[in-house]
Amino acid sequence: MVLLYPARFIPFEDSEDGYTVEIPDLPGCVTQGNNLANAVKMAVDAASGWVLDELEDGRPAPAATSLSLIPSEIPGEIISLIYLDMDAYAEKYGEKAVRKNLTIPAWLAAMADKANLNYSATLQKALMSELGVRS
Repeated sequence: MVLLYPARFIPFEDSEDGYTVEIPDLPGCVTQGNNLANAVKMAVDAASGWVLDELEDGRPAPAATSLSLIPSEIPGEIISLIYLDMDAYAEKYGEKAVRKNLTIPAWLAAMADKANLNYSATLQKALMSELGVRS
């Protein structure tokens, strides 16, 4: 899922380069960057995390307000769209568990049951080891 949200980039009062960023459609979603490029990166990360929390809690992503409806209120402020690739972000940072069915030999299942193994935890460890992922 790709989402576009308007963002307000407000220049720091005491610095030539830094920006505070507000995403009006995502209440409380505010971040900052020490230059415009960093502020854009931080805005995308903050907004993606905000939306991912909503999606993982079973709520839809908020609708985006038209860019033309976001008023510029501060001199030097930049109003621009930010691009959120929610599939990529969820793949990297998502906590939601997914159910996978699998088949194993009966003898292996009997041994695992006898050893009181947690199938989910064991499979996660094996997959992480196989993929070279550290927890």
